[in-house]
Amino acid sequence: MARPRKFDEERAVDAAMEAFWAAGYEATSTQDLCEATGLGRSSIYNTFKSKHDLFERALARYMESKAAELTELLESELPARDKIRALLQRVIDEESARGADGRGCLVVNTYVEVSARDDAVAAALARDYDKRLAAIRAVLESGRRAGEIADGKDARTLAHLVIASVSGLRVAARAGVGRAELEAIADAALAAF
Repeated sequence: MARPRKFDEERAVDAAMEAFWAAGYEATSTQDLCEATGLGRSSIYNTFKSKHDLFERALARYMESKAAELTELLESELPARDKIRALLQRVIDEESARGADGRGCLVVNTYVEVSARDDAVAAALARDYDKRLAAIRAVLESGRRAGEIADGKDARTLAHLVIASVSGLRVAARAGVGRAELEAIADAALAAF
């Protein structure tokens, strides 16, 4: 008979997510994961099979959390253009509040560090991107029908621009670009509408 687990698996995934987010996949050792989760090596490997498996679970948790935040914003009663501005503003606020921690976004970090060498992670990131693209595109198409966005603008292209702007704002913030400049970048992106 197997021994019951004496830890909360979801809390362990959350703790691992924080560790990977802080240091990246490659720089996070098994010992770092043990310290972050409070688990021993055998518990980590018996439960999650590998560092990679735990990373995939942590990344999925992060993407689910961010998707829920995005859905809440995009389903709000705000006009479409205001929803996009609020999304960009949220990124600016998050990055400005983080200040010196420099973690950025786990998704953006993973695109840069891992996706080119890991097909499973790249596929998960692509699915996440497609979901965000579809949700933002739907809002933009609604905004175009409401007259908030110029008729000649392609909603899919604008949705790609929004996602690129979010990633760009995060990278620019990590490069030391100040809040006023980040606000100007967001304004420039919105001018395309």
